[in-house]
Amino acid sequence: MKHRELQRFLVEDINRGDITSELLSNKQINARIIARQNGIVAGTKYVKALFVAKKCRVQVIRKDGQNIQANQTVLQIEGPVKSILSCERTALNLLSRMSGIATSTNQLVKKVKKISKKTDVYSTRKTAPGLRFFDKEAVEIGGGRKHRITLSDMIMIKDNHIAAEGSIVELIKKARKKAKLFEVEVDTFADAILAATLGVPILMLDNFSPEMIKRTIKELEKMHLRKKIRLEASGGINIKNIQDYARTGVDMISVGSITNSAPAVDFSLEV
Repeated sequence: MKHRELQRFLVEDINRGDITSELLSNKQINARIIARQNGIVAGTKYVKALFVAKKCRVQVIRKDGQNIQANQTVLQIEGPVKSILSCERTALNLLSRMSGIATSTNQLVKKVKKISKKTDVYSTRKTAPGLRFFDKEAVEIGGGRKHRITLSDMIMIKDNHIAAEGSIVELIKKARKKAKLFEVEVDTFADAILAATLGVPILMLDNFSPEMIKRTIKELEKMHLRKKIRLEASGGINIKNIQDYARTGVDMISVGSITNSAPAVDFSLEV
């Protein structure tokens, strides 16, 4: 699947041919990809695969997950000039996006782990169409967790499911018959307690303030249910407030911005 996707990326950019590079004579050249800013590198193995598919030789200098600094060489490439230049933009785009996601994720993970070692940062399905595998991979490289990749991975009962069915109780009953592990999204204290009493294994506290989460946890502890359930905080969480959520004692914090709006890390290819 990954190989097919990488080929699709190249076809999208090259289309009927790189008509500018066709002006060049056939020769072998050396090139390198350089970081233009600091961050966490991600996607080098896929960038290598792009160039290798075009008969180039590639040496990865900085591996996925490693820190990079401005002006540092990340990959060295040797091969036909037309191959290298026709792959250039596709390779840089993928590397920039994945490294941006990994860097943003890593910043959040570090903040969370300073407060709570048991709390993990999770991605959501807020990914670019066609790039979900690579976006989720970048999250993991940055120290986060993938959560669901597709709708088939796990039952997750959300607000629109509840609104469509008309009963959170009936949906939970149906889910329990189908799977041991599933998740339910709630947006009120009352629904959180109700879902917990019905045996929900994972509970998403959507748009709960840190104070509301603490109140919910206190009630679950009083009912001796806290140890039986994993709690996820979600909605409006960012680098400024994520430590407040980590202090609540939740097990999971999901952040959509790390995949839907993470700033790209700038790279360039120099011949």
